[in-house]
Amino acid sequence: MSARIYLKVTREKSLLRKHPWVFSKAINKIKGNALLGDTVDIYDNKDNWLARGAYSPESQIRIRIWTFDQKEEIDKDFFLKKLTKAQQRRDWFIEQGQLTGYRLIAGESDGLPGITIDKYDNFIVCQLLSAGGDFHRYTLVECLKELYPKCHIYERSDVDVRKKEGLEPVTGWLTEPQESTICTIEEYGIKIQVDIANGHKTGFYLDQRESRVTAGKYAKDKSVLNCFSYTGTFSLHCAANGAKEVINVDVSQAALDIAQKNVQLNNLEDANISFVKADVFKLLRQYRDEKRTFDMIILDPPKFVESKAQLTGACRGYKDINMLAMQLLNPKGILFTFSCSGLMEASLFQKVVADGALDARRSAYFVDRLHQAPDHPVSSNYPEGYYLKGLICQVD
Repeated sequence: MSARIYLKVTREKSLLRKHPWVFSKAINKIKGNALLGDTVDIYDNKDNWLARGAYSPESQIRIRIWTFDQKEEIDKDFFLKKLTKAQQRRDWFIEQGQLTGYRLIAGESDGLPGITIDKYDNFIVCQLLSAGGDFHRYTLVECLKELYPKCHIYERSDVDVRKKEGLEPVTGWLTEPQESTICTIEEYGIKIQVDIANGHKTGFYLDQRESRVTAGKYAKDKSVLNCFSYTGTFSLHCAANGAKEVINVDVSQAALDIAQKNVQLNNLEDANISFVKADVFKLLRQYRDEKRTFDMIILDPPKFVESKAQLTGACRGYKDINMLAMQLLNPKGILFTFSCSGLMEASLFQKVVADGALDARRSAYFVDRLHQAPDHPVSSNYPEGYYLKGLICQVD
């Protein structure tokens, strides 16, 4: 029999709205023995059943909800149903874009808290960030093998957030080991090499897919500076759509090496694409001092905000880099600028970019807004799932 968790008075309100988290301060008492990753039943202070979730004794998010249906057991059938529904929700745009790489499970937004599953051609990569996900690792593997029998499964649970759950980092094969961890995926006709073992996140940034397509639509006959380029996928779309020059800038030589391979994969060797290993902040200042200018700049930096305490410093960083970019843009130049920090609200990000324009002594016009790809959905019960904000600015 699973342990019972009783909440303090009024602390059931978030669960009645179907939010998938219970914080430690909301708990009044525990009946029974609840261990790391165990499934527990949650009750209000009047002994009314509310939900069933995974217990994490060391985390501030003490319980992550699996189900609000008292009849639903957390077993193989439960995970099979969640995976199948998630795939069905994605089928329409996978077919539309002829995608061979996509996010199958986006954690809480797909009803599997703390679980990320990405599919790259015939590889599946699991990232288990919660105690419940870790506890059910091998049930998940069984389900994935059943649903995708031709796929090889790899784990990339090497993220620092696992420490908050009392978990150690884990990486490696969950099915029979393969000789290589490198594969090639396609999105909207563009081929991209992915290293699932050594790449960022689970190997690649699937969430920027639609933004890359949009960037390509703006790029014709433009000189493009692609900052924090990683493996150069924004540049591939720009070059394929007629950019006259594209420069990829990243601090990682390994990423730039894959970017060069991606150019070859797409037969873009004749395009004017170059690669610069440099710190973006320093290079932008260097280009400013050299009075170098561009028609289009893409800023897709890593996450600047990991906690609320870092928000003020992150705002300064975002303002500085957007100011520098605007100083390098030709009149009527286009700036694609992003924040992947969930704690950076969209309205605040727009204000920060506007402040950057003011400091650059330029006028910026917000002509479009961008967000994460549709395989990274935002559930109505979990607004925290909205994290990627993008702005397209025309700068005079």
